[in-house]
Amino acid sequence: MIRTLPAVLVLALSALSPTVEAASDTSLTTVAERSGFVKTGRYDEVIALCDAFAARYPDAVRCRTFGTTPEGRPMKLLVVSPTGAFTAAEARAQGLPVTLIQGGIHAGEIDGKDAGFLALRELLDGEVAPGVLERQVLLFVPVFNVDGHERFKAWNRPNQRGPEEMGWRTTAQNYNLNRDYAKADTPEMRAMLALYREWDPLAYIDLHVTDGAKFEHDISIMVEPVHAGDMALREAGFAFRDGVIGRLAEQGSLPLPFYPSFVEYDNPASGFTDGVAPPRFSHGYTLLRNRLGMLVETHSWRTYPERVRATYNTIIASLQLLATHGRDWQAVAHAADARATRLTGTEVPLDYKATEQVRAIDFRGYAYSRTPSEVSGALMTRYDESTPQVWKVPLRDQIVPDKTETVPTGGYIVPVEHAETVAPLLDVHGLRYTRLARPLQHTPVEVFRATATAFAAQPLEGRQRVDIDGEWSPGTRDVRAGALFVPSAQPGIRLAMALLEPRAPDALAAWGEFNNAFERKEYMEDYVAEEVAREMLARDPAVRAEFERRLREDEAFAGDPRARLDFFYRRHSSWDDRHGLYPVMRIGKVPAGAE
Repeated sequence: MIRTLPAVLVLALSALSPTVEAASDTSLTTVAERSGFVKTGRYDEVIALCDAFAARYPDAVRCRTFGTTPEGRPMKLLVVSPTGAFTAAEARAQGLPVTLIQGGIHAGEIDGKDAGFLALRELLDGEVAPGVLERQVLLFVPVFNVDGHERFKAWNRPNQRGPEEMGWRTTAQNYNLNRDYAKADTPEMRAMLALYREWDPLAYIDLHVTDGAKFEHDISIMVEPVHAGDMALREAGFAFRDGVIGRLAEQGSLPLPFYPSFVEYDNPASGFTDGVAPPRFSHGYTLLRNRLGMLVETHSWRTYPERVRATYNTIIASLQLLATHGRDWQAVAHAADARATRLTGTEVPLDYKATEQVRAIDFRGYAYSRTPSEVSGALMTRYDESTPQVWKVPLRDQIVPDKTETVPTGGYIVPVEHAETVAPLLDVHGLRYTRLARPLQHTPVEVFRATATAFAAQPLEGRQRVDIDGEWSPGTRDVRAGALFVPSAQPGIRLAMALLEPRAPDALAAWGEFNNAFERKEYMEDYVAEEVAREMLARDPAVRAEFERRLREDEAFAGDPRARLDFFYRRHSSWDDRHGLYPVMRIGKVPAGAE
């Protein structure tokens, strides 16, 4: 693995920044710049630079702390506004779109921190893209995963070239922040979502580095809404994505509009499948809030200076496009908010999939061989980076909805016994709800009963996930005072459905929040079930006929003593009628007093 900077790339640094060698004020340069992009600095550098930028540009920069990590470190934010819009209220008053650029959510993938500080200094000094900062407010978070950044050593990213040392993927609590947007388990994410809620950025740009195979493409730019979300806002998403890709291509990059992960692990011939990220990821989350989200992935096998240059170019191109089109796109986003409030009664996708339609694409790779490994015994791919090669590979990029649900005409009811769990998460996401001041008697609602559940064998992000299938059906329920009513008529209804619809991939139910509802807590002893079964068979010809039919037609049932006894237990009055019943309900109208 290459950990040093090739001489040719040292010479190429002048193309990255004309001021890397000439900068006389080293208080605003990074360890990365001063080392020729061989190293990256520790987090104390971020704290110092945040203060130094605010001191150097007092009319344009403010340094703020927007959260504290579990290990007690400050989460730093630079607010950049030459027009003096240093608060969200001032930005709204001036009609300025807000752009949030974030580095280091995976702290070993740290290109964004060093590229962002470099771009910011040159923008403020007027050396590149003059005037773009006056037409927006820039929020720059150099490192999101701060504690992970300080778990600092060589080889924290074994599938990546440079820098010499770097941070770690996960937080001090071992959470992957880029799986936490929807469930918001971590203090870091709750701080970020509070920032997001305060400023309501038009565009959220999340800077990463890939893992994976070796090939020539150096960067991927993925934006939503493009395949999903509000139709009019998709047009802005396409313009944003394609505009950045076009500028990067003009600057010598080989950008991709999809994440280059093979369909079959380690097999280039299997090609690629595009998709829509669920809201555990940044750009899957923003589309549900009717805003633009960009995932930037530089390629891990490019050297650190190459990756920083591609990230720097992406930042500049994004800010240029947002300066030019931001006010128009912001108007489209606000109109999307209004349209979302009128989605009641319509079908909304919960997730998406690629169809089987395939097209062949030319992909810039390297010559490779696939032979059995004498080490692992498995078939392994070996790349020859000295021999570029164009691969003709399949791509499935026609994206369609997979699971869908109808937006309830009223909204959702969260019963009081779950209100204290759900309400804080709704607050974190800025979703509207009210608490019922008085009970509802014999109220028509829809209830969801699971017909199949599959609990994960291993935990994920500290939770036991569960796949749930079932359907909504009409019912009548008494609802106690203190329950939550979450109205459908609100801009964030897509996000509310992503959290409250049990079949959605990042629903609270899917992340195990309601697992108790799907566990059997009471049971019938076998000898009791035997007696119950004999009584039912003797007195109920229909039960006998159904039991005998199952014995004839269902071999697995016939050979399973437990299933045979459960056949009768489930028909007995002692059976738990709440088993598999999802506690959240849907309601067809706004309850009295909840307007």
